[in-house]
Amino acid sequence: MNDSAVKDLERHEVTVSPVEKFREYLGTRGKRLTQERETIVREIFAEHEHFDSDQIVSRLTQPRRDGGRVSRATVYRTLSQLEEAGLIRKVARSNDREVYEHDYGYPQHDHFICEKCQELVEFRNDEISAVLERVAAEHGFRMSGHRLEVHGICSACAKPPTRRHRKLDMI
Repeated sequence: MNDSAVKDLERHEVTVSPVEKFREYLGTRGKRLTQERETIVREIFAEHEHFDSDQIVSRLTQPRRDGGRVSRATVYRTLSQLEEAGLIRKVARSNDREVYEHDYGYPQHDHFICEKCQELVEFRNDEISAVLERVAAEHGFRMSGHRLEVHGICSACAKPPTRRHRKLDMI
């Protein structure tokens, strides 16, 4: 999954860290923030990138410096809980894998998704938001947010292939 345009999206300042926000969420469910869960949250929020569960599993199921490791099952459960808590969200499916992104601390944005190379391009457009607000108002609908994923072919994949002439073609 290419994330070339991810870096263009500015992170919003948040008063509560993702770890603390997750701790609060777990507390409302009668659960606690274990060291393994905290490790997962810190890994996910270390950089703003799109990721799938297998990437997180491969990074965290290796033995850590303290001798422990995070189990595959804990990673999957924690991803589900992070999604329920509103900290991450599923963006798209890539090669039959669900791709996640940070939802907490980042502004409303939309995506172009290349169907060939799976590149995700994030963008913000206030005109799209304004049109959606206007249409929602016309229908008496109160929006809480929107999600736009535009599927197609990126400029790199749309270029015609460059073909070298073989010696027989030059005769």
